[in-house]
Amino acid sequence: MIINTISDIHQPELCVYSQLTERQLRNNLNPDEALIIVESPKVIRTALDAGLKPLSFLCERKHIMGDAHDILSMFPNVPIYTGERDVLAQLTGYTLTRGVLCAMQRPKKRSVEEVCSGANRIVIIDNVVDSTNIGAIFRSAAALGIDGVLLTRESCDPLNRRSIRVSMGSVFLLPWTWIDNIKEVHQLGFRTIAMALSDNSIPLDDARLMVEPRLVIIMGNEGDGLPEETIKDADYVVHIPMSHGVDSLNVAAASAVAFWQLRLTNK
Repeated sequence: MIINTISDIHQPELCVYSQLTERQLRNNLNPDEALIIVESPKVIRTALDAGLKPLSFLCERKHIMGDAHDILSMFPNVPIYTGERDVLAQLTGYTLTRGVLCAMQRPKKRSVEEVCSGANRIVIIDNVVDSTNIGAIFRSAAALGIDGVLLTRESCDPLNRRSIRVSMGSVFLLPWTWIDNIKEVHQLGFRTIAMALSDNSIPLDDARLMVEPRLVIIMGNEGDGLPEETIKDADYVVHIPMSHGVDSLNVAAASAVAFWQLRLTNK
């Protein structure tokens, strides 16, 4: 293994972990050079299983022969930068919860058609801007039978470092991409559900929803919900019945409830 003890936290090889912003990592001008940062052995393994390529590792010294040894030994030619926990915290600005970071090549972007091909249940994330919510939605989607994810351009990047961490790597388990016009999914044979409170909404357990073979579940912004036009264009407007006068759930919690109820049990 190529092990490099950090002597200067400002050395150029380390800037990917300490200085590059999420926007700089995405490198929109040169997408082939875009990067992501993946944290913890478990999530790194999930990314590797999905075919992502590691470029370097930042690893607390004790984990080189510990929790991360199996990963590091798979890539003997990939550089490992190491130091004690306080050195790595000084470099990254926070204490690594699992002691390992990995810089990887960002996966290639898919088309909407690729994500929807062969799918029965898709979620559209519309203008959800909190990285924690994005990660939680992906984790629920992967666990509860959703086949793919589409995001409007205003939504947070699922490959944001925090989104990856919160999703526990689920962002690598499902196909996903950006969508410019939600109406596209109608042309691909889906009927749409707008999750919203409105006078004409039906409850989530309505029998009509259970027999739909191909559904897109549209989840809205944390504060404002879905735009009126999106609600108007949906085939169904659906609400989650609630108790004790509570009017709504956090978007991540609501998505988990919707995914569970609308999953295909005969897949």
